[in-house]
Amino acid sequence: MGGFYAASAAQPAPDVPRSTIDPLTESDSLDLIGILSAIEETAYIWDIVSDRIDWESNAPQVLAVPSIDEISMGAGFQLLIAAEHLSRRTVAMFGQGAASDAQRGIPYRVQYQFMPLGRRSNKSVWIEDHGRWWPDQQGQPARARGVIRIINDRYWEEQRLLYRNDHDELTGQLNRIRLTEALGAVLVRAERTQQPSAFLIAAVNNLAVINESFGYDVGDEVISATARVIKAKLRGGDTVGRYSSNKFGIILNECGPGAMRIAAERFMKAVRDTSIRSSACQLSATLSIGGVVIPDQAGTIHQVVGHALQALDKAKYKRFDCFMAYEPSPLRETARQRNISIADDVISALDENRMRLVLQPMVRAHDHTPAIFECLLRMEQPDGTLVSAGDFIAVAEQLGLSRLIDRRTLELAIGLLRANPSINLSLNISSLTSSDHQWMVALHRLSGGDRRLTERLTIEITETAAIHDLDQSIAFVDLLKELGCRVAIDDFGAGYTSFRNLKLLNVDMVKIDGAFVKDICRDTSDQVFIKTMVELAASFGLETVAEWVGDAETADLLTKAGITYLQGFHFGMPFEVSALGSTRYG
Repeated sequence: MGGFYAASAAQPAPDVPRSTIDPLTESDSLDLIGILSAIEETAYIWDIVSDRIDWESNAPQVLAVPSIDEISMGAGFQLLIAAEHLSRRTVAMFGQGAASDAQRGIPYRVQYQFMPLGRRSNKSVWIEDHGRWWPDQQGQPARARGVIRIINDRYWEEQRLLYRNDHDELTGQLNRIRLTEALGAVLVRAERTQQPSAFLIAAVNNLAVINESFGYDVGDEVISATARVIKAKLRGGDTVGRYSSNKFGIILNECGPGAMRIAAERFMKAVRDTSIRSSACQLSATLSIGGVVIPDQAGTIHQVVGHALQALDKAKYKRFDCFMAYEPSPLRETARQRNISIADDVISALDENRMRLVLQPMVRAHDHTPAIFECLLRMEQPDGTLVSAGDFIAVAEQLGLSRLIDRRTLELAIGLLRANPSINLSLNISSLTSSDHQWMVALHRLSGGDRRLTERLTIEITETAAIHDLDQSIAFVDLLKELGCRVAIDDFGAGYTSFRNLKLLNVDMVKIDGAFVKDICRDTSDQVFIKTMVELAASFGLETVAEWVGDAETADLLTKAGITYLQGFHFGMPFEVSALGSTRYG
């Protein structure tokens, strides 16, 4: 075979005694003619410290590279490995560490896709790379020796069995795991070479309508056809994979902002102009695309995907068939960091039992004596200061923490009812909790089925949550009433609930949104609205509560209108539970 290029590399592995070297895998002559095929196999010695690779003389012919210079360094050889297989090779070679048989060398064997003309080319071969590597005195890889062979047809039968591990079954493109691996490899290379690349997330816009109109099988046909159209418009070496149900991730190598926009417009036009023949009829689809340049705008896989999704959201908000490039926003980043901080604070407060209740009275309109106390949540900071629910509850609901908060609030409220047998409480719950069976289980467990507790508890559901899924809300209210609780609709008037729906819900009380109360002394339309609401509520046998009562004049007007209960700062600011024993709140 003519020996190795750069034979100076044929020295024993560093720090490895010659007497312990395996004569089959390490010899001075480096003559592998007896074990290598001159057509399909070649060998190498890799000085990992200097990154220099010394190849058997037939390497350019076996690997079909233009010149031995293309693969004379480890970095250059890695540039010719398919991006999605880079991590596979690294893990297979060095993932097991230096503990196993370090003197004889640590064995490795891996198969991967090799692209001899570069990742922008469509030409590729599958190769098997096996050998041993030796560590230095610190246990770090120092030198490797191996054999590379072009994999014969038998491998493809094995590969077909493994195909589903790498590819999405519906579209035939990379699945999300492999797409993410490829993205990571491209990100590393872009950071090392300082050559920008780009990542796009493309969403099929009208898929929900197609699924609803023709069925999910036709929707799958549209997804598959869209993937083929995108694939056909890729440059050599670029990659597409299925990110989620209607989204594709597209990796564009060596691509700056201008080229990213051109590529996105090419994909959108190709999909828009394609008539998709489905089993139902001829259909068409459109794409919305968000893109980010890497590594300039994102330094981690999480950031790359997150920024692309942010850009996609903006594109979908603009119009269908639109591309938006990611634009850094200091305000958005500040808000994101604030949300992270709030989430951490909420979880810490839940874990450390630092959620507290304060109470605000609802007074009887005719004599202004407290009838019910509304439980308002506060989060106690480690320094003892209290944070109002308005400062964290919206973020908590967005992040799915409201169920945990509502369960903790329920525990506190039931404990307060047990400790104070003469009081009645009302408790707000989130829209998520109104469909949470476990919360209902917790209510029954905490109360022990004792109606002396539950009959003194009113559960408040917002109007918007109640009408979101009316059938589910009806079932939830019925369960609460079976347990003995009363139910109120909070913020009534802010949504579109009719009194007919209130009758279906079978609630006990309506809390009128404060926006109709605060200016009632000056706004005649609010006065008419309140009067009408009270009359309709009375006809259905419902009690009414007016919120945001701020002065005596407002209280008098509402009392004359027939409101049952009044609530607001005029009758008391929220107060600590410990004040329940005072004269005012006895």
